[in-house]
Amino acid sequence: MKILAKNLRELRKQFGFTQSQLAEKIGVCYQAYQKYELGTALPPLPKLIKLADLFDVSLDFLVGRKEI
Repeated sequence: MKILAKNLRELRKQFGFTQSQLAEKIGVCYQAYQKYELGTALPPLPKLIKLADLFDVSLDFLVGRKEI
């Protein structure tokens, strides 16, 4: 879960989004997204897919199974 949190934080910063902006783009509240980056909650699969599509990366990359 820590790898996912790290990847989400790095990608968000790379793309220039705030946590609030990204939460809105994937349809969750700010607090939910914040927990994803803190590694205290896992996003449901549909939200992971939205994140992967938004950042143009694979699900494997997001969860640390594969590097870009």
